[in-house]
Amino acid sequence: MESMILFGPQRLHPILRPELDRLGLSGGVAVITAGWQEREREDEELQKHLDRPLSNLCLHSRAEQVFSSDPELFAAHRARQDRLQAIQQLYRYRLDFVLEPARELMRRGGNPELLDWERDSAIEAIRLLDREHLMRMAEVHEGFERQWRPTRRASVADHLSELREIVDQSSAVLIAGGHVAVLLNRMRLFGVADMIREKPVLAWSAGAMALAERIVLFHDSPPQGAGNPEVLDVGLGLYRGLIPLPHAKRRLRLEDPVRVALFARRFSPDTCVPLDEKMSVRRAALGVGWEPGAGSLELTASGRVVPLGDGL
Repeated sequence: MESMILFGPQRLHPILRPELDRLGLSGGVAVITAGWQEREREDEELQKHLDRPLSNLCLHSRAEQVFSSDPELFAAHRARQDRLQAIQQLYRYRLDFVLEPARELMRRGGNPELLDWERDSAIEAIRLLDREHLMRMAEVHEGFERQWRPTRRASVADHLSELREIVDQSSAVLIAGGHVAVLLNRMRLFGVADMIREKPVLAWSAGAMALAERIVLFHDSPPQGAGNPEVLDVGLGLYRGLIPLPHAKRRLRLEDPVRVALFARRFSPDTCVPLDEKMSVRRAALGVGWEPGAGSLELTASGRVVPLGDGL
């Protein structure tokens, strides 16, 4: 892939157009708004901001057409989603029992020589659970792909040539936010990862999350639930080394050094990057590491939130 830029939310303070101009990209762009679900065609504000031709891939409505014409695939897809949700619930239950001891050990004072070993061990227990969970989710997806090969079914293949043509004729691909699981499922159904791999990609909020190797959900103070960050699923894997955190100021207690440090250490060696409004991060030249963009920050193992790159 040539270029990748990840952004925070774009609705109130969009900064996509300057980045497209900086990349020297002219001509039309393709956009994926499947995370907006039934509102995916409401892209007038985005078109006005970009001031260039925009082709919406309409993956959500295309998926509805596929499922309507292919009930066998729809039933298999629904069964896969039910299985994934059941696995997620069991993982979430186990997560409670490994996260709280780690938080308590991070807060506790005492002999550092003794505490450091216990903290490391407690964090490794969380990391092990996360890895096992991702492996189970990956196995479900691989089994579904192996059995059903959705991109080879006529119901899906009918759309693929049209989608590929739109992407090929576009100077870049933009991926909006919304419901991350819906967005991911629609992109996976149509094999979008392979279509856009060689294109410049600008993605924001849930769009940025869906492209990662693993998708992490987070909210320290939700209206309901324990407020535990959790691994949701395997992402499309179009980049590595970074965990994007959209709406971080609203969803994370960034002033709490214990929570920040535990988050950073749990997902290390990936860099955890808040992505709020007017923030961005760019993949470095040759695809090695990440470069600071507008207002880019990172969470550190010391519990601080610092400019991206200062946490090394």
